[in-house]
Amino acid sequence: MKQVYLFSDGSALGNPGPGGFGTILRYGNKEKEIVGSEPYTTNNRMELRGVIEGLRALKKPCHVIIVSDSSYVVNAINQWLENWVKKEFKKVKNVDLWQEYLEVSKPHKIEARWVRGHDGHVENERCDLLAKAQAQKAKEG
Repeated sequence: MKQVYLFSDGSALGNPGPGGFGTILRYGNKEKEIVGSEPYTTNNRMELRGVIEGLRALKKPCHVIIVSDSSYVVNAINQWLENWVKKEFKKVKNVDLWQEYLEVSKPHKIEARWVRGHDGHVENERCDLLAKAQAQKAKEG
């Protein structure tokens, strides 16, 4: 099983407001950047959307190491999600995206790692720039 790194960050101007995400997929020395935006969203939704779109881009089952500065995304994947499913997502925000995440993550072995944001982590900084640029683009229409 190939090991792939998925670096991702999300941004929302106003939170909620125009938002964007930036994702980098890395396998060996190959990289692919994935970006997107929504006109009205939250930071957490964009953080999660970036992970979902990165996973969606993978063609084969992989061992995916997700690297994010979102404690919401990392903690949910590592600790909370299993219980949320058991409780049928009662009182959970962003259920639509978490269900989408569960679907796109099925074929993969997932490992989520948290990194401190705005702390010089090269890929996180790049994803942050991509996400902010997409959010700005969404704001400008």
